[in-house]
Amino acid sequence: MVVMRTLAEASVGEKVKVIKVHGEGAVRRRIMDMGITKGVEISIRRVAPLGDPFELTVRGYELSLRKADSEMIEIEG
Repeated sequence: MVVMRTLAEASVGEKVKVIKVHGEGAVRRRIMDMGITKGVEISIRRVAPLGDPFELTVRGYELSLRKADSEMIEIEG
């Protein structure tokens, strides 16, 4: 059995690869417009003290992403 792992479960310093962006409509479109698409590598740089938001490096730039949004991103790695 394969367990789905989301970006919200990744640790600081980890490099992961996006498998799929879940969700629908405007939220999914916004995540994809930020450069988070299938196959892209993401590096988790920092997590805020209360766990929200995450600071990521995606396609060579830094990005902050809310925990609720990161739960829609399925990863491997």
